[in-house]
Amino acid sequence: MIATTGFRRYVAVGDSQTEGLGDGDEAAGWRGWADRLAETIAGHEPGLLYANLAVRGRLAGQVRAEQLAPALALRPDLVTVVAGMNDLMRPGFDAGEVVAELDAMFAAFTATGARVLTFTFPDIGRIAPLARGLRPRVLDLNARIRATADHQGVVVVDFFPHEVTTDPRMWSADRLHASPLGHAGIAAAAAEALALPGSDSGWAEPLPSLPAAGLRRRAAQEAAWIGGFLGPWLMRRLRGRSSGDGRVAKRPELRSVAAPRPAH
Repeated sequence: MIATTGFRRYVAVGDSQTEGLGDGDEAAGWRGWADRLAETIAGHEPGLLYANLAVRGRLAGQVRAEQLAPALALRPDLVTVVAGMNDLMRPGFDAGEVVAELDAMFAAFTATGARVLTFTFPDIGRIAPLARGLRPRVLDLNARIRATADHQGVVVVDFFPHEVTTDPRMWSADRLHASPLGHAGIAAAAAEALALPGSDSGWAEPLPSLPAAGLRRRAAQEAAWIGGFLGPWLMRRLRGRSSGDGRVAKRPELRSVAAPRPAH
């Protein structure tokens, strides 16, 4: 007898991580952890319907303003809400304001009886050394996310304590979005938090060690990252532009989910 999950309608809201950047490309489409999670659920619930309303570049307030009402209209019984990293990287970051937006979404979804899941953020200073100064913001935001999630009865995947979440192999070259391996790990963590059949804590195990990079190689890597990713990101900020300008949700309606793809 196949174990079931009890989930029939899954809706994901958020920004680029939930949209799936780093796991696919613009031509073939972005997969991402939310798609992977939906595929895992569909392995036990063949009739699962799934929508992904996430759009890259969105701030927490924009996620609430643009995605909350459409998500509620889809009457989900499972919702993932992940937002706040784009806010955290802005000069005017206010953790209280970000968590107020998250809290409002948590309250709206849980009021319908839906199961809600969210994440804390990893130590981005270990992922991108030049972002080390943002660590206090991450700690503050994570503490507030845990508190409001506990108050609202929301499931939390706490990524910050786990060393594997800052392993460079878990991140794409821009260090902002998870790699395919990282998205697979996020989906596995979400599956465990939701107690899906067959899930376990293997996602949290450290990856095999890599040889230490020499100083010259590290300097070259940092220079390439600054020129290829940090510089363009800063230019968009100065121009008041976002990577999500003109973008719409990739999967705005509930649709059936294909069978799980082979793991990789």
